[in-house]
Amino acid sequence: MAPKRRAASAAKAGGKKVKQEPETPKQKDAFTSAKEALLAAGPQVKGNRKVDEYCSLSSSSEVHEDYDCMLNQTNIGHNNNKFYVIQVVKEKNSYYTWNRWGRVGEEGQSKLNKFNDTEKAVKDFEKKFKDKTKNNWSDHSNFVSYPGKYTLIEVDGDQDAEVKVDSVDGKNVKGITNVQACTLDVSTKKLIELIFSNDMFKEAMECMNLDIKKMPLGKLSKIQIAKGFEVLEEIEAAMNQKRGKKRLEELSSKFFTTIPHNFGRTRPPTIDDKEVVEKKKEMLMVLADIELAQNLKSETEKAKEEMIETVPHPLDQDYNSLKCSLTVMDKNSETFKIIEKYLKVTSNDHHKPKIVNVWEVDRQTEGERFSDNDDLENRRLLWHGTNIAVVAAILKSGLRIMPHSGGRVGSGIYFASENRKSAGYVRTSKNTGVMFLSEVALGKEHTITKDNSSLKKAPAGYDSVVARGSVEPDPSKDISITLEGKEIAVPQGKPIEQPQFSGSYFSNSEYLIYKESQCRLRYLLELNM
Repeated sequence: MAPKRRAASAAKAGGKKVKQEPETPKQKDAFTSAKEALLAAGPQVKGNRKVDEYCSLSSSSEVHEDYDCMLNQTNIGHNNNKFYVIQVVKEKNSYYTWNRWGRVGEEGQSKLNKFNDTEKAVKDFEKKFKDKTKNNWSDHSNFVSYPGKYTLIEVDGDQDAEVKVDSVDGKNVKGITNVQACTLDVSTKKLIELIFSNDMFKEAMECMNLDIKKMPLGKLSKIQIAKGFEVLEEIEAAMNQKRGKKRLEELSSKFFTTIPHNFGRTRPPTIDDKEVVEKKKEMLMVLADIELAQNLKSETEKAKEEMIETVPHPLDQDYNSLKCSLTVMDKNSETFKIIEKYLKVTSNDHHKPKIVNVWEVDRQTEGERFSDNDDLENRRLLWHGTNIAVVAAILKSGLRIMPHSGGRVGSGIYFASENRKSAGYVRTSKNTGVMFLSEVALGKEHTITKDNSSLKKAPAGYDSVVARGSVEPDPSKDISITLEGKEIAVPQGKPIEQPQFSGSYFSNSEYLIYKESQCRLRYLLELNM
């Protein structure tokens, strides 16, 4: 299957987990690791600020120094979910303060004040900031949130989400002599365009009710995402201590203030259910992975700046940033036909995905890590579906352990032997979805037929856990393929009833590993869903 949604961030796959050898001090799950990594990264370098898109001044106007802030406030009890923008804007020899406020997701109201000199405009900005937040602008890097006041939303630099290309296909722009032709084949070129697409990232965020005006693409703040993780920890603690509805309402307001959501005119919901907390964790991991992908794009932009004479094509730069080899597969090859049959016989009868392309995947260093499991037999090629917004992050960092305390088989990486199971975790963009086939070193399997969400590792003496479904692809039709000297089982039969597991709580089998090193990405499938 794929994970409980997100793999790197999609499904049960997401942050780093320390290699499980002799158990040293307490291991950290992906949730904790991601939060700490985001906080450790600290503030990012601020770029040029962009004048608010609704400001009535001319396009030649600009934000004065760093006098620009985005504020947010959610109060569920009062049905508040509102924003406040304050800027000092310079146009020619005049200075203005620009204020815009209203319900999240709407344009709201606005006011433009003109001043004869900088000092008066700055003073007006600072006064408004103090009125709205109770903080002094001079100390905004140490911002403190106060009840009933707005909170400062951390965004990084220019809020223009679009990556600027100085030159494409050899046309000279901004003094760059030449941009090399793209070296990627047509199919891979389209895939890279898709998994780095700003439109796709925006679509993914909007599907999660996130307000992309407050957390603009390309400028997602690591600190802001980390703050979201911290509020979720507070909500979990309040649930465990059985604190009342009022406290959960306050903390939910704090979460939606920290991570702006667009609920329209609907009252923001109280987060009072552990399953909802898990979904919000997944959402933040998706956000962190989008931030990672956007950061990869900014790295390629830096490379462009450093190479004045001749610049690789932007798509080549994006591809190289993944540090992952993708080789498009010949559709007449034997392996392609095996994968195609595996997809066909294990898909949903009414909604069969159609293969557009298949790529062989070889992530740098993943093979070396996977070789730690050379002594483990019982290898299978298994499905993993995910959100298309995190595919770049998965290719860069691999499948990771997501801490799904609510997951049916605990905190591990989830796989399935039936495509229809994993397809449920795929999040598409314009009907295009991505799924992975991984080689999984299962070793000795521990079988369960009932939920056990407390699992964080396979029981002693076992290497994996299999939640056996009441149906399974006909085992008698399995075939073996050989990769790097190892035989890997690949289902080729339709799912059939498994009488010995007729009482299982699981309809379809779920295969769990609790060490990231036990899987290796082998194939990426682009599917028309």
